[in-house]
Amino acid sequence: MPQVFKIGPYWVYFWTNEGKPLEPVHVHVAEGGPKLNATKIWITKAGKCYLCNNNSKIPNRILKNIMRIIEARSGEIVNKWISYFGDAHYYC
Repeated sequence: MPQVFKIGPYWVYFWTNEGKPLEPVHVHVAEGGPKLNATKIWITKAGKCYLCNNNSKIPNRILKNIMRIIEARSGEIVNKWISYFGDAHYYC
């Protein structure tokens, strides 16, 4: 799974198989490395974040900060997504 970047102990990453057809642009976030029950965050066409789920139970204060960083780096995320998967579409 491609790691996009780290925020302290939290990994922000893609799974190598994001579905067929390819799911909309999103990242998974988990503490200490990739986990099956990771938090999932959609990236919108406007570069904002939309929380799909918080399965890894990241505390709200920390999750808000992580989402702010993801929004600030959304262009980088989309570029890495396209570079890895070859295409991008958005949840909204």
